[in-house]
Amino acid sequence: MRTKGPRADKVADVEQMRAFLANCQGAILTNYRGLTVAEISALRRKLRAVGGEYHVVKNTLFRRAMGAELTPELEHLLVGPTAIAFASGDVMSVTKELVAFLRDLRKPEVAIKGGFLDGRVLSPEDVLAISKLPPKEVILGQALGTLQAPLSNFVGTLHGVLSEFARTLQALADKRQAEAA
Repeated sequence: MRTKGPRADKVADVEQMRAFLANCQGAILTNYRGLTVAEISALRRKLRAVGGEYHVVKNTLFRRAMGAELTPELEHLLVGPTAIAFASGDVMSVTKELVAFLRDLRKPEVAIKGGFLDGRVLSPEDVLAISKLPPKEVILGQALGTLQAPLSNFVGTLHGVLSEFARTLQALADKRQAEAA
């Protein structure tokens, strides 16, 4: 006779999802129907290389794992077969790999449902937009260049003013020396 209460395997699945959620920076939800086992394995390898994990989840167990953090917007994404790409590292890298894999796969039934990042639910369009951003290092370099340009211009201007001042003082000293002689 079975006792009332959750099954041990389901409890373990919920705990595993909670661990992924605690360690992830963001996640992308997909419909996985149409993927073969070999394709899922290939996708998992690609995502693991950039700090991601891809797991097929049961929607009800994922709802339990999310607990109070489950928003109505996110709950709307939990319809039908769902697999989630958890990004424990750089979210952009995981997003780029996932979108590229699905694009190359050319199976329209395997689609991005949406995602979440920093407590914000993302639409499929948002996920695609993130995948088109340049790498994190390029964005940081552009930001640094933008911050550095005004400072560089200021230093150049200040150097010019100081050089002009030094030349003026030298000319004045030369004039006084010529008058004294």
